[in-house]
Amino acid sequence: MRSYAWSSFPEYLASAARRPTWLRVDRLLGEHGIPRDTPAGRRMFEERMEERRRSEENTEAWAPVRRGWCLGGEAFRKELLAQVSERRGAHHYGAELQEGEEEKAERLVKEELARRKWSEKELAEKPKTDRHKVRIALRLRRDTTMTLAGLRGACRW
Repeated sequence: MRSYAWSSFPEYLASAARRPTWLRVDRLLGEHGIPRDTPAGRRMFEERMEERRRSEENTEAWAPVRRGWCLGGEAFRKELLAQVSERRGAHHYGAELQEGEEEKAERLVKEELARRKWSEKELAEKPKTDRHKVRIALRLRRDTTMTLAGLRGACRW
């Protein structure tokens, strides 16, 4: 755990002089019943965290972390998807890119429906050759990487 690059855990184990001043170690140690920020207290905290990691390592509670790309509530996931679609980078991968594109496509369709004062049902009832529906499809193709099949699945039309 100590060597994991994306964790603040090593900072909690460092002496007060070697960690950021904004880091509130006293609160975390206190939550674990450790009264003082001392080398012995930090060692006790590390041992407890390691024991907890070992005991929970193979439980299904961690399945979303191992298999998924996002751990959090629906609102948080939507926020991340919006960021992915706006600032796509080399560090983004399959699942989040696909969901990001679907999210963006849904957002664009909602914008277009609002502009035309249409409901999703009205959009679905329009023939494929309807000039407004074609314009919506062209915008989606221009602004997203969704396939036509994917667009129909994401937007229910």
